[in-house]
Parts: sequence; structure tokens; C-alpha cells
Amino acid sequence: MKGKIVAVDGSLVVAEMDGRIVQNSVGYCVRSDGTRLLSEVIRVRGQRADLQVFEETRGLRVKDPVEFDEHMLSVVLGPGLLGQIYDGLQNPLPQLASQIGYFLQPGVYINGLATDQSWDFTPTAKTGDTVAAGDTLGTVPEGIFEHRIMAPFTATGNFRIEKLAGEGSYTLDEEIAELVGEDGSTLKVTMQQNWPVKVPLSVARQRLMPVDPLVTRVRIVDSMFPIVRGGTYCIPGPFGAGKTVLQQITAKHAEIDIVVIAACGERAGEVVETLRDFPELIDPRTGRSLMERTIIICNTSAMPVAAREASVYTGATLAEYYRQMGLHVLLLADSTSRWAQAMREISGRLEEIPGEEAFPAYLESRIAAFYERAGAVELRDGRVGTLTIGGTVSPAGGNFEEPVTQGTLKVVGAFLGLSRARSDARRYPSIDPLDSWSKYGGIIETEKMVRVRRLLSHGNNVRQMMTVVGEEGTSLDDFTVALKADFFDNVYLQQNAFDKVDAATTAERQKFVFDKVLEVIDLQLEATEKTKVRQAIVVATDLFRNWNYAASDSDEYKGWLEKIDQFIASKGRT
Repeated sequence: MKGKIVAVDGSLVVAEMDGRIVQNSVGYCVRSDGTRLLSEVIRVRGQRADLQVFEETRGLRVKDPVEFDEHMLSVVLGPGLLGQIYDGLQNPLPQLASQIGYFLQPGVYINGLATDQSWDFTPTAKTGDTVAAGDTLGTVPEGIFEHRIMAPFTATGNFRIEKLAGEGSYTLDEEIAELVGEDGSTLKVTMQQNWPVKVPLSVARQRLMPVDPLVTRVRIVDSMFPIVRGGTYCIPGPFGAGKTVLQQITAKHAEIDIVVIAACGERAGEVVETLRDFPELIDPRTGRSLMERTIIICNTSAMPVAAREASVYTGATLAEYYRQMGLHVLLLADSTSRWAQAMREISGRLEEIPGEEAFPAYLESRIAAFYERAGAVELRDGRVGTLTIGGTVSPAGGNFEEPVTQGTLKVVGAFLGLSRARSDARRYPSIDPLDSWSKYGGIIETEKMVRVRRLLSHGNNVRQMMTVVGEEGTSLDDFTVALKADFFDNVYLQQNAFDKVDAATTAERQKFVFDKVLEVIDLQLEATEKTKVRQAIVVATDLFRNWNYAASDSDEYKGWLEKIDQFIASKGRT
């Protein structure tokens, strides 16, 4: 179907059609020089359609032709996704740079997967078997994983395998299977398939309740505000508080199979830092490059606004694809605030009635729909795959009352709020232990977590009182509580991301250290003077800091552990 442009307003193009078109389908606006710009139909009004163009619209004129397609905006799925760096439309950026240089040119699109590369296919099914959508036909090696070649997700009903390729090397375009449906229809299968990014991909037997803790090896997260595999969480915080660094630490050390990073609208400097650092990072799980199990969706704030809105959906679809293989996937969206700003800009051009702070009225429903794509699913063969979604929020001025933060808090299961005061004091990770919360169960018993939170809250109240009356006007009991709260904060909640030992703490070590810290807090100190109380806490703090930085299999570690036990024994218990 064809049409012609009648108006251009930024990234919004109004086209008049010759026939009927479906909303959310794609089209190409053709410039006078023949350049075809990819766009998406976002509203249909009679014979006119509003299209958001994913490129700069410079050069488009009234009466330029528009070519419509019946398909929705889709990505290609298949082996070769891991290690790739894409833009929001799944164009591989390294290949774009080698083809057109370092400056993006409108209308240049590259297939997301290399169709000339051969993959070693090993069939796992056999001719005559009955399969359905998402069932495994065979595998190919991809990095450290066996990439499952699955029956097309669009298949409806059961199919019989009429033909199946034998073991050998095939390209993504070569036919590896022929399926025959119950109605006699034939389906040709290759190792790649397409899926629309805005339609959740979940071909599973049932959806499960996420309960298995996701160990990030960040102590304050795992012990105080846990996350589960298949759950959701958000990291709101002011600029410079450490949101991106916290996500990168999680990507490196979390006990997860696949990491998908969607940089949706981040500043170019932060994205460049990610692109430079990740290929150099060594995966502690394999000892090889972390990029071997990572996909990066890169859409900076300098790129077209419409592509920014699509980038989070592209990342979610790629993550769901690997979940269908029974893997545990972590999707990190940075930052959903700029994704929401892109929606606001598009909504403004559509002249829709604005909501709070000019965001569209459907902002909360869009945020909820995005986070709902997380979850744990049981596949038809009994395997369980999970997709965990963590999004950062960048509220202006650190105001958590703004619409994006509030809309996110209504749907996520954990809230890791970053504090400007803690980041300025160099207390990293700068997660505020008083404002943050989690609905999930973690690796530490609930009773212990509740007790520590009460201690931190009481200690904070005492510290605020001391700013008014001073130490001299504070009772010994209150002063001791404040010191104990500071002790727990200093030796357990703070973590050095650049220390090879302290950067990541296993679940077993977290439990052990947590209990040891509680033992120190429970000591019945005989000192009656505040200076002696302070000295005892300082000694314990130094012991734990040095112990945390000592390798767990070293003599230094054993020596510090003996010192801690001697300190506890010397003070007696309550």
C-alpha cells in the first residue's frame, strides 16, 4: 500500500493513504533522493495516518511517497545475538561504523544477524516428532551456551516434523526443517525468525511466581533489599549518584546467564564508557570476556527520539528470546526517565491531552506493560526460564515524587533509592537503607533484616537529635545505638567496587559476615564512658574492614577471622 506525505512536524509525519492501514504497522517515508526512512504508524484517522519516523526527517517534503508494510516493528532472533552492540532498531553499530563512518546516516539499515556466517547445527528432535511453537529442533554452539533452534513462535497448534536437517554447518537463511500442520499447511523453518518488539514473547506452559533470590553479590542489595529471578526492581536517584555504575557491577557479578543492557537515551559519555569498559571486563564466571554473554542496545540522547522509545522494547524482546531457552536473563534499562521523555515528546506532537508534568495520560500503563514482561516461566519440556528487569530512573533534582518514579514504584517489587547525601559522603553503593524497600525474600532471615532496619532507623534519629543537643546531651544508651548503626553501615553496607575481593561477596560469605556483625552489635560492653564505647566500635570496624578485603582462602583471611572471634569472646555477650 502507498500514500503521500501531507505534513511533517519533527519526527511526526502525517500521510494520506490509498487504502486501509493497520495501526502499529511500519512504513517507509521516501525522500526525493530515494532514501527510505523507517517509521511506525501510531495513529489512524480515516484515510490519514500519523507516523513516527525513527530517523531525522530532514529532507522530507509534502507529497513525498510513503510505502506501507503489513508487519509491525520487529527484530530478528537467532544465533549470533550475544556480544552484539545494536541501536534501538537492531542495527549493529560496529558494522554501521565500518560501512558509513562514525556519523549515522538516515536510511541505512543492516540486518541484525550475519546471514553469511555458518553455524554447526546438531538436531535434537527427529523426523515424525510432533512439536509446537517454541519446541527445540536442534542446537548450535554460541559462546558458553547451547543456542536452541526452536519451532517458530508464530506457529499455532501442533506440527509434525516432515523434514529435519542432519548434523552439519548451515547459514541462517538455509532451511533446516519442514513442519506440517494438522490442517495440512506447510511451514519452512530456518535458524532465524522475526518477532514484533511490542508484543510480549512468552510461549510457555505456565507462568510461575518468582521466588528464587537473584544474588547480585552487592551486600546491601542481597541482604537488605533482595531481588528475585523473574522479578522487577528500579534504581531511582539524582544525577551522579552511581546508577550506571551500580548496574554495571550487577551485570558483571550477578549470578545470571545472559545480560541485556538497554541504554535508552543516556548521555553519549556514559554510553561510550560502557562500550569501552565491557569488552575489557573479565567474566568471573568463565574467565573470558563479559561480552560473550552480553547484548548492548545503544540509543543515546543525541539519536532520534523515536528510536529511543523503541529501544527498551527491542531489549525486552531479545531478553525474552533467551528466556525461551530456559536461561536466566537480566535486562537493565538505563534510563526509563528518558524513555518516558521520548513518549512525552511524541505525545505532544500528537496534540494529546497531557497528564501530570505534561507526560501522556497513559504513562503509568506503558511503564506497567514494560515491567510485566519480566517473570519466570515453565516451558513445555519442564525447563524454567526467568527474565529479571531492572530500570534506572533519573528524576530531576532527585525528586522521587515526580510521575515516572511514582508510576514505576507502583509496579516493581524492589526499590533501591540512591541518596545524594550518601554519594557526596562517598558511601557507595549510595542506596539509602531508610528509603529503600523490597517485597521479595532474600538470603537473610526476615527477623534479622527487620532488626537491622530498626537499628539503622533508631541510629538515624539519634544522629539527627545529636545535631541539635550535641554529644554531651545524649544518653549513653542512645549514643551506643548511633555507634552500632554507624558500625553496621561502615563495615557491611558500604562496598568497594574497585577492590578485587570486596567488589563481589558470595551469598555464603554474606550470611557469615552478617551474623558476625550482629554478634559484635550484641556485645554487652562493660565500658561506661562514651570514649571507651567509641574505641571498642572503632576496633571492631577496623577488624571487619580488613577482614572483608582479605581473600577468603588466604592466611590473612584466617588471621583476621581469629582476631574477630577473640574480640567477641573478650567482650562477652548479652
